[in-house]
Amino acid sequence: MDLTTTYLGLNLRTPIVPSAAAPLSEDIDNVKRLEDAGAAAIVLHSLFEEQLLREKFELHHHLEYGTNSFAEALSYFPEPDEFHVGPELYLNHIRQAKESTHIPIIASLNGFSSGGWVEYAQLMQQAGADAIELNIYYVPTDFNLTGEQIEQNYLNTLREVKAEVTIPVALKVSPYFSNMANMAKQFADAGADGLVLFNRFLQPDINPEELIVEPGSVLSNPNDLRLPMRWIAILYGRINTDLACTSGVQRGHDAIKVLMAGAKITQVCSTLLRHGFNYIKVMEDEMKHWMEEHEYESIKQMQGSMSQLHCEDESAYERAQYMKSITSYQPDHSLV
Repeated sequence: MDLTTTYLGLNLRTPIVPSAAAPLSEDIDNVKRLEDAGAAAIVLHSLFEEQLLREKFELHHHLEYGTNSFAEALSYFPEPDEFHVGPELYLNHIRQAKESTHIPIIASLNGFSSGGWVEYAQLMQQAGADAIELNIYYVPTDFNLTGEQIEQNYLNTLREVKAEVTIPVALKVSPYFSNMANMAKQFADAGADGLVLFNRFLQPDINPEELIVEPGSVLSNPNDLRLPMRWIAILYGRINTDLACTSGVQRGHDAIKVLMAGAKITQVCSTLLRHGFNYIKVMEDEMKHWMEEHEYESIKQMQGSMSQLHCEDESAYERAQYMKSITSYQPDHSLV
């Protein structure tokens, strides 16, 4: 079975790629173990906009501290924009990952607003990253911020990062747009080499006994797969960018489904945290077994075959499917 695929111009041995979660990739030994387990590429844990802004603020504070104490000091210290600031550990991690493995390493830059922090993308490229995943994880709570302003911030941030690098940039976004299809087209037109669907916002929970707000469930489950799979199927063949699925892929069978929808790769995290890194090999074997049983010779043969573009019933991915689900549901009367 030929499991090879391409993503962001990178040739990958399989479509199984560990996603940007700190427990998977923050330790260089884990990066090596993931490659040994069969990872086709690795998306490193994220470097956050907040980290970069804090570093710059702290440096600026120390450079300016006491500068008005005596006249000579007014011109002694250079301005902070003349310095290279930012967490060097992350750049070193990229270098070590490249030196220690033979698979593509994708850096992850997590932020939302426009600003000087996006210049860090260039340093990631210089450190050896094969591509960058720009993860825009944003929950707007400003009552005066319009949807149009939010969308423009997404586009501005993407364009600024793209202007800094020559390596591919994938954009990881949430599904919460008034028109996801239109935004996906705008992202592609703005230069996104790939779209990673979707960010799964971690919802808080309330503990009524302790009267505190607690983190909700962190790990995904199979039901989380349906939302990204649906939109990948709708977008496939209609926008000029690669599509990647994240959230809900637990088994090789799940990977088969999103590839049929039109994904180039599937990112995995929760299933590796549950079962261990070697579960990549289990997923790979499941895919091979299914392909052999159903007479598929390659991944490319199935990619997009069940997308809306190639589906006999295009309405299956739209409102008609909702009505069909409601009218065909049969309750279990033994529970009534």
